[in-house]
Amino acid sequence: MAGIRLVLFCAGCYALYCLLLFFLQRHLIFPSFFIGVSEMPSLPASVERIWVDVPGAKVEGWFLPSSISQDIPRPLVIFAHGNGELIDLWPETFRGLNRRGFHVLLLEYPGYGRSLGKPSQKTITRAFCAAYDLMTQRPDVDTSRIILFGRSIGGGAACALASQRPSAALILMSTFTSLRPFARRYFAPSFLLRDSFDNEAVVSSYAAPVLIVHGTHDTVVPFSHGKALAQAARQGRLIAYDADHNDCPSNWEAFFDLMVDFLRQTRVLPRH
Repeated sequence: MAGIRLVLFCAGCYALYCLLLFFLQRHLIFPSFFIGVSEMPSLPASVERIWVDVPGAKVEGWFLPSSISQDIPRPLVIFAHGNGELIDLWPETFRGLNRRGFHVLLLEYPGYGRSLGKPSQKTITRAFCAAYDLMTQRPDVDTSRIILFGRSIGGGAACALASQRPSAALILMSTFTSLRPFARRYFAPSFLLRDSFDNEAVVSSYAAPVLIVHGTHDTVVPFSHGKALAQAARQGRLIAYDADHNDCPSNWEAFFDLMVDFLRQTRVLPRH
């Protein structure tokens, strides 16, 4: 009898734990509360600040124009950052792509930084789709060369957008196949996940080129996820760095050169 009571007690505790995890999981996946809200930084005159309105959210974005002549429409990179970051961290890095002839859109997540709303797979997807639609209305954007680029959790945002809108290429850096395997880290069944971000399913059905970038010593998203994504892609290439999660790549300028070479080899960009 005592053994049965012990089993029932343990089962009840586990059920309570799973219930708590179900309601708190978005705070773990999207720790925006711990990042805080920064003051609006001073931006160069060339950077255009936009606001994207979607049901339940108002999201900030920064459009960084190409530094090369605007006589013709230029390719656009839409970038989605990691879950512990803000768009504020990225303009200087992506100047490297501006110098290579790309426009870049840095889009925030609902509930992050100065953006309103609550982050979830649904609200993030809505925001990125709405921002994409705004970008395609710009005469300076080459709509046939829109490249989606996601880092870490941002890979989920990029894949979600890729499943909803056309794009010329997909770049996934330090990205997971799905969030379902991570449920095991918390000893919880994967069906409790409210935001699964099934990136592998998107990649397997994506017709355009996919560039996978991953650190071989990644302690957050194991390297096996990057290999699985590359194997699932119809036109995939894997670039492996001797790096962990947050130092991949160690040299962004060198990575941008590899990225441009990949886009030329796959005819997303003209060879010249």
